Parts: sequence; structure tokens; C-alpha cells
Amino acid sequence: MPERLPNIVAVLMNSGAACGAARGMLSTRARPFVFMDPLRPMPLDLSALHPAPETRPTRAEGIAAALAEAITRGEIPPGTTLEEERLALAHGASRTPVREALRLLVATGLVEQRPRRGAVVARPEPRRVAEMFAVMAELEAICARLCAEALPRKERTKLKARHEAMARLVSVQDVAGYRAANVAFHEALYQGAGNAYLAELADVTRRRLAPFRAAQLGGKDRLAASHAEHGAIVAAICTGDGAAAAAAVRAHLAATEGSLGVMAGGEAGF
Repeated sequence: MPERLPNIVAVLMNSGAACGAARGMLSTRARPFVFMDPLRPMPLDLSALHPAPETRPTRAEGIAAALAEAITRGEIPPGTTLEEERLALAHGASRTPVREALRLLVATGLVEQRPRRGAVVARPEPRRVAEMFAVMAELEAICARLCAEALPRKERTKLKARHEAMARLVSVQDVAGYRAANVAFHEALYQGAGNAYLAELADVTRRRLAPFRAAQLGGKDRLAASHAEHGAIVAAICTGDGAAAAAAVRAHLAATEGSLGVMAGGEAGF
């Protein structure tokens, strides 16, 4: 092998143009040909393997995200008109990104465009809301059943502790605090199910119903009732009773929907 090295080197040196052309195809910048020792490994360019920095959200996307959060927390109730001028002032922006943000929210279903009123926080018809609650109940029932069947003991303990901590919020009637803790409680069920796609579906549906679920917690004695319903869910999960956990979730969502109807006083569109 050593006696053949000069011939190999000669061939490599004479093929510099070809190598340079090939290298040019692999790079956007022209580089001069540099002779490499054939016995030394060529260095690897790993720069392409590093992910590009995440794109920062546009002004419109940022405003849309802030409004969506306020709507799902119940801070902007269904039926509220979203005036571009006021929103622009509140967010320190021109009306152009606000208008685009509202278009983004319309696409999510959280906001509707109505004639002569412009953008309005969505207030679906009662039948539509009932259909959404029915789907939500079944999705969460599946999550609760899977939690009861497979949630590790450590995670069951955490779920129980989360529930017990919410008792203090009920005792002091901290509606805002309970609303936030309630969202976290239900999201814990989604994650505990161990099925990412199921969790995604449940979360999307929860966000569509969030304004209504948040509003009903302001009803008379609803915090205490909700907490008791959570207790039945937690007890079933901790004992590994999947059927009971699913049934408890369905009962909880039925009570939530019923409380919303009572608060509405039977008015159309809630």
C-alpha cells in the first residue's frame, strides 16, 4: 500500500477541479480547493444539524394569544363586542395587527364576525353548546378511565394533593384562583391518560368550552359542588376503578352544563 501512495496523491492533485466543482454543489459559497491528506478523515460540517432559532410571534399573533387567554379564563364573557380601537389602545398597537388578530381568533371559533357588530366573543346556540359538552364529557371520561387504569402511584398522590389544595380556594371563595386550579386539574387528567392525541383533542375542546366552564363557577354554591365532584373523580382514580372514574367525570360535566343553564335563566344563546 505505501508504494501506491504517490500515484494516489497524483490522481487527487490532478482532479482538483472536479473536487472543487463537487464541493461547490454542496455549498452556497465558492471555496478554494484545499488538498486533504487521503489518510486523514475529512472534518464534518455539522452546522446544518443545528435547528434554526424559533420564529418570534408577530404582533398580531401576540395580541390574538392574549385575547384568547382572556376569553378562555372568562375575563371576556361570550357576547362581548371586541372593538378594534379599544383593543389597539389597550395593546399599544395600530388597528392593523388588531384586525389581523381578530381574524386569527375567528378561525379558532372563539370569536365570531357579526353584521353591524363586528367581532364578538362567540356565543354558540344552546344546542351547539350541549353538543360540545357531550363530546367534552366523553373525552374526559376516557382520560379518567385511563388514569385509573395506568396512572403511577406517585402521580395519583400528586392528583390527590392537587385536589386537596383546591379546598382552601373553596373555603375563601376565591373564584379566580379556583378557575385557574380547575383548568390545571383537568389538564392533569389529560396528561395522565398517557395518550398524546387524546390529550390534544381534549385540550382543544376544553378551550372552546372554557368561557362557559369558567362562567358557571361564579354560580351560587358552584365552587363547593365542583370540588365535591372532583373528589369523586380522584377517589375512583386512586382506587383504580376506571368505570367509576368515567362515570364521575360525566356527572361532573353534566352538572357544569346544568349550572350554566340555570345561570342563563333560560335565555336564548345563554
